[in-house]
Amino acid sequence: MEPRTSVVIYCRVSTSRQDTEHQLKALRDYSRKNHYNVVKEFSEQISGAKKIQERLALRELMDYVRENKVDKVLIFECSRLSRRASDFLNIIEELNELGVSLYILQNGLETLLPDGSVNPIAQLVLGIIGQFNAMERTLIRARMSAGYENYREKGGVVGRKEGYRKKDHEYHTQYSRELDLLSKGVSLKDCQALTGTSQNTLIKIRRKFL
Repeated sequence: MEPRTSVVIYCRVSTSRQDTEHQLKALRDYSRKNHYNVVKEFSEQISGAKKIQERLALRELMDYVRENKVDKVLIFECSRLSRRASDFLNIIEELNELGVSLYILQNGLETLLPDGSVNPIAQLVLGIIGQFNAMERTLIRARMSAGYENYREKGGVVGRKEGYRKKDHEYHTQYSRELDLLSKGVSLKDCQALTGTSQNTLIKIRRKFL
């Protein structure tokens, strides 16, 4: 009997208003259908525009595949991996060098062929998708900036209403990862690098809850 294909699942959402259950269910169902052995699952809530150094779960995933026998990494769609074209392509390149195939469920694309060689069609398509995701990120930022400017010109004020104070449960929801890292003794500098949250905010969180 041949050994089952070992796979790792990676899911990501951008905000606390979303969850990874839809992605996880789809990838688990796909794995079950193909009789894969899911050896590890990684999920995180963070913007896909963040650098790899700031993506704790993604870094843990890469460490895991470097140190363990894994055949495939499964993701729901390309932007879940990264919206930064350079990071997106660098991750794929390293996985290829490790002999780990990346499978994107939504596109039905796989980076390695059954014999372990690089899939040239997937490389071409994913290169285009990676550039498109990066361009989309730039357009979103430009639209947001234009919207803010238009709002200000009409007398609007961007930011919290005067006298507003964030409630404790809002801190716990918005800064759950920061609280987890700080409670484990991670330094302010390292926590800022991992989450992108300013040190002033981290100091406020630490004083208030830890």
